[in-house]
Amino acid sequence: MKVKLTVNGNVVPLNIFTQEIIGSVTVAMAESLRGIEREWQQISIEVERV
Repeated sequence: MKVKLTVNGNVVPLNIFTQEIIGSVTVAMAESLRGIEREWQQISIEVERV
């Protein structure tokens, strides 16, 4: 699994352990939702401070 994190347009370097943690948590949250197919190719989350 490949995870990319950007903050304010800047890519934040992630080691393998951090990628696995973020990726696993994100996949678990997304796959627990109704209507999400298990055969997904990409999951994108955008968080904006308001």
